[in-house]
Amino acid sequence: LTSMDFDDTPAEAAFRAQARAWLDAHATRREEGAGFGGYLSRAEDHVEACKRWQRTLYDGGWAGITWPKEYGGRGATPIEAAIFNQEQANYDVDAGVFMVAVGMVGPTLIAHGTDAQKERFLDPLLRGDEIWCQLFSEPGAGSDLANLGTKAVLDGDEFVVNGQKVWTSGAQHSDWGILLVRSDPDVPKHKGITYLLVDMRSPGIDVRPLRQINGVAHFNEVFLSDVRVPKENMLGELHQGWGPILTTLANERSAIGGGGGIKFDHLAALARTTGGADDPLTRQALAKAYTRYELIRYVGYRVQTALSQGRPPGPESSTLKLASSQHLAETADLVLAMEGAGGTLDGEDALQGGVWQTYFLGQWASRIGGGTDQIQRNVLGERVLGLPPEPRLDKALPFRDLPKS
Repeated sequence: LTSMDFDDTPAEAAFRAQARAWLDAHATRREEGAGFGGYLSRAEDHVEACKRWQRTLYDGGWAGITWPKEYGGRGATPIEAAIFNQEQANYDVDAGVFMVAVGMVGPTLIAHGTDAQKERFLDPLLRGDEIWCQLFSEPGAGSDLANLGTKAVLDGDEFVVNGQKVWTSGAQHSDWGILLVRSDPDVPKHKGITYLLVDMRSPGIDVRPLRQINGVAHFNEVFLSDVRVPKENMLGELHQGWGPILTTLANERSAIGGGGGIKFDHLAALARTTGGADDPLTRQALAKAYTRYELIRYVGYRVQTALSQGRPPGPESSTLKLASSQHLAETADLVLAMEGAGGTLDGEDALQGGVWQTYFLGQWASRIGGGTDQIQRNVLGERVLGLPPEPRLDKALPFRDLPKS
């Protein structure tokens, strides 16, 4: 067994102090007990606030902490990025709309992009000038992403794309998108996919917001009709998009698994407000919630220890996304149970302006996004525990021969 570090090394402590000093100079520290009001922010206000903060990070040299310096990053280590994120969580700032751009697109471009693509996209992305979205999922291709059917035909120096994407976060605010297309239907489904970078202002793109149960339109469906994408915007090789896809998905799951938002202190305060703190069953549920928080925290320490020692994280990193989404589901049920009949209210009629209702109704985004809980269990079973893989009769058949809904 590897020992686990709970304290910063001297170098890490110095980096943390430097980050905290910069944040103190450029941001407002959150009041104790705050930290989840962002659930009720207006979309337009949130986007503009994220742009301002991303530019502030860029100007201060704190954007893309682990990116190489030649691409505008800090050239720092993963543990230093983790430390900065821990400190930033204590301030009233957010760059969430750049999660796809900085957390997913940037690392994929650095790993698989051409020099021209890196030159064109990385700096505006990191500076906060351009927002990106992820055009992956389709009505018939979500958990089974390789089943995607959006068609691309090469016409000279351009791809002509036709199809539909769905559950695209932030598409209505985005300047660019990472787009997966079926470029060769005559080979098995994982082998005929091409990865494209698409200008969201291209003719033929129709973005339609999907209003969710909580009243927010975070997701969208996107229709592509004869959309022309220059061949120079192909990431990686023709028909070989699965490699860049795995790079993107690995970064997405890490971002979703990071957790955050509601803290145990918030639950305890709600229990005292609603009288649940004196109820034995509620206290039992709170004890279980506290245990979940601590388990996730200590798994996080294991990941942080690996990063600090320069080792790639082991199986613990694979469990964080699943553990976080399950914790979110149980905690969301608990907060409404504590409100009792008041949990049926919303908006100004509800406790704290309806923040808990919004939290409850938004839980499925985490439980589905980046791979459903069921898919995460398959990944853990096959890649971590070494269990026999699920029978997959479709992996060797040409895509055009697979049954379609």
